[in-house]
Amino acid sequence: MIKVLGLALYGPKAASHRYRLSQYKQGLLDSNIDLEIHHLLDNQYLERKFEGKAVSKLNVLLSIISRLKLILSKNNYDVTILHCELIPFIPGWAEKLLMPKPYIFDFDDAWHLRYKLKRSNLFKFFLENKVDKVVEGASLVMAGNSYLQDYASSLNRETTIFPTVLDTDRYQPTSNNNSDKLIIGWIGSPSTAPYLKTLIPSLSQLGLEGQVLLRVIGGKAPKIPNIEVEEIPWSEETEVHYINSFDIGVMPLEDDEWSKGKCAFKLLQYMACELPVIASNVGANIDVVSSDCGYLVDNDLAWIDAMRSLRDNLEQRSSFGKNGRKKVIQSYSLKSNLPILIKAIKNISIKI
Repeated sequence: MIKVLGLALYGPKAASHRYRLSQYKQGLLDSNIDLEIHHLLDNQYLERKFEGKAVSKLNVLLSIISRLKLILSKNNYDVTILHCELIPFIPGWAEKLLMPKPYIFDFDDAWHLRYKLKRSNLFKFFLENKVDKVVEGASLVMAGNSYLQDYASSLNRETTIFPTVLDTDRYQPTSNNNSDKLIIGWIGSPSTAPYLKTLIPSLSQLGLEGQVLLRVIGGKAPKIPNIEVEEIPWSEETEVHYINSFDIGVMPLEDDEWSKGKCAFKLLQYMACELPVIASNVGANIDVVSSDCGYLVDNDLAWIDAMRSLRDNLEQRSSFGKNGRKKVIQSYSLKSNLPILIKAIKNISIKI
């Protein structure tokens, strides 16, 4: 049995915990690999951050002490998988020194920009190149998309694309839309909901042409004239049900370096449920959306044209949806990604 320590940054409520680590547990175990996952910051931390409330500094400190005890203990793990960061606000050389060897560095956001984008010069001086050091010391780097791969491969030749994928047995299309309105849907978190502001001009115009509902799962929607807006709290138990109530799934982004690190996961959620998609022509969206399953758009006019096209053509919506699900099953499913992770872990453990 190969023993693997998975170091998640956030608790199970975070998508990164569930989709980059925990969904692989059973499949790895079936291949004689035991993945034990420990998170640094718990669900309560994430909930308070999303609600805009202060987090307990004492709880964070206790969590850091607990993580230090774990990595300095005598537990014999064959491989460690670190997602994004071991301990916040410590220099890269220290994090690299503390990391149990050998380790895989896994990231699905532009984490290398986190400290570079801080305004404080003190942050930049001590932490600007933190992630670079950790990437350099990894036995393997698993990057969520090609943009992240380009960054990591400049520091470590042992870098591969490892997309964020989903279980297509769980994400199944069902007929769950009985509304006369055109339902345009989005799923995400409070931290990514501000991207919805991109849609205000196009949705407002579309609302003048007919009944439109913007259904937002997991975030706060902006005020948009001429349309109805509905906010639904995110729940793991209900997310697939509500995604299946959409007519169209959207993923707006800003065209900036941080957005290029996004891994287009919400598009995969829509496509797995056989929905046509419209997305900003940025980052991993470009890799995921092909012309037979959705539209990539660059401006307000392109957004409204794509929305009109899908609104007026039910046959196109159906065709795009079926093609999208096929693409997810082939390239972005748990079944397609699991063998890649199994092979990576076994190769590293053999080299010990």
